[in-house]
Amino acid sequence: MPLNARMDAVGDYPFDRLRALLGALEPPTGVTPIPLSLGEPQHAPPAFLAETVARETAGWSKYPPMRGTEPARAAIAGWLTRRYGLPENMVDPETMVIPVSGTREALFMIALAAVPETKNGRKPVVLMPNPFYQVYLGAAVMAGAEPVFVPADSENGFLPDFASLPEDILERTALAYYCSPANPQGAIAPMETMKTLVNLARQHDFLLISDECYSELYYGAPPTGGAEACAALGDDGPGAMRNVVVMNSLSKRSSAPGLRSGFVAGDANLIKRFSRLRDYGGAPPPLPLLAAASALWSDEEHVVANRVLYAEKYVVAEEILGGKYGYYSPAGGFYLWLAVGDGEAAARALWGDAGVRVIPGEYLAREADGHHPGAGYIRLALVHDLETTRDALTRITKVL
Repeated sequence: MPLNARMDAVGDYPFDRLRALLGALEPPTGVTPIPLSLGEPQHAPPAFLAETVARETAGWSKYPPMRGTEPARAAIAGWLTRRYGLPENMVDPETMVIPVSGTREALFMIALAAVPETKNGRKPVVLMPNPFYQVYLGAAVMAGAEPVFVPADSENGFLPDFASLPEDILERTALAYYCSPANPQGAIAPMETMKTLVNLARQHDFLLISDECYSELYYGAPPTGGAEACAALGDDGPGAMRNVVVMNSLSKRSSAPGLRSGFVAGDANLIKRFSRLRDYGGAPPPLPLLAAASALWSDEEHVVANRVLYAEKYVVAEEILGGKYGYYSPAGGFYLWLAVGDGEAAARALWGDAGVRVIPGEYLAREADGHHPGAGYIRLALVHDLETTRDALTRITKVL
């Protein structure tokens, strides 16, 4: 049976590779396993999430609108405006916002709506940081584009420099994924960098996707967002976010990964096209979950408390790992990006000898131009409670 050969270029998903690496290897007898490989927040979400879902049971008997509800779109637009100090009415909830069932689906599907067959007569390009969220690669390849991996390593502060790419690449670029705070390194792009990215997208007429799902996990100044950069460039009219789309999620911000709730907001022309695509293949959030999402986007108290919990874990990490494995406290996110020499060997040893599951950095990046920015690293997700985190980090140092 003939199948889509593009899947072969995507390759195995990182967690499939991790399962194959660890195989039948078991953690030590009597040791409680601690999974740090998956960025799945384990903090309790606010109680009003479940209360809202329980109150909205009538919504289970209705198909949810593909564009979401007016209250949900308004809550999202309101949050964007408050969070980034945007001009009132810069983000039109009717034409510039779509609630989605988590940003994974949206990050993938938007490439199908945005990438043309050719760009300036040649095969289109999709830019992405390296390391990267693996959905970026899958989206690029399945949309028929050439993925271009732009290094994000210690030499450039873990921030990919799209503007330094050759003109030949930029002329073919149809879409660029940018993540700040970065996964896995936690670097935050300053305002000038974000403005440069917006200008670059407009100059070369490609779509900039600002993936901001870690935006509320920061330990200094709040990260700049894509919409904020547009406003700083003097844009506040109907085309304020031309060539730019931002995505965010409640998974990290509100410790609600199981809610599968996020949003896409930005360029009205792209949103219209994306909405049409989702009519054919999208899965809109159910009405009770949209009501819960609206309540979460409208509340900041639980977000502040959540951020404090992560900050406490970085204090413990500094205490245990400071001066080892290239440790640094990231500016945002909830990961550690540790230099261990051989990521696969470290992952096997940590699981087999300490019952701590981590993922090799090389599974989260690709070799490009003879350089592999993930080689020699492991990624740890500090998603558990403080004492579990302390236990895990202590085990890690004993093994490494």
